[in-house]
Amino acid sequence: MTIAFDDFEKVEMRIGRIVEIDDLAEARKPAYRLLIDFGEYGRKNSSAQITKNYTKAELLNRQIVAVTNFAPKRIAGFKSEVLVLGALDENNEVIILTPDSDLPSGNRVF
Repeated sequence: MTIAFDDFEKVEMRIGRIVEIDDLAEARKPAYRLLIDFGEYGRKNSSAQITKNYTKAELLNRQIVAVTNFAPKRIAGFKSEVLVLGALDENNEVIILTPDSDLPSGNRVF
């Protein structure tokens, strides 16, 4: 399926920094509850099934790429406000997308 560039421009992706991490114990599959700082765009919550490839220590203060303009979604009673982007590895586990160098939180990704 192809989309017009105008459609792609509607998806708002921004750089964020993970500032808090907890287990999302209520989730059916192991997941973390993340608090992500997007600079002037504020701090947003996200649920991420990334426990197989990342420890909490590895994620704290790490920069990520997230879709920030989806409607919030309830996951195991938790309000997830942004979608952390990643790709699947050979084991079908998520590898998160991160910038190569440190960028200001809130920067738009194109």
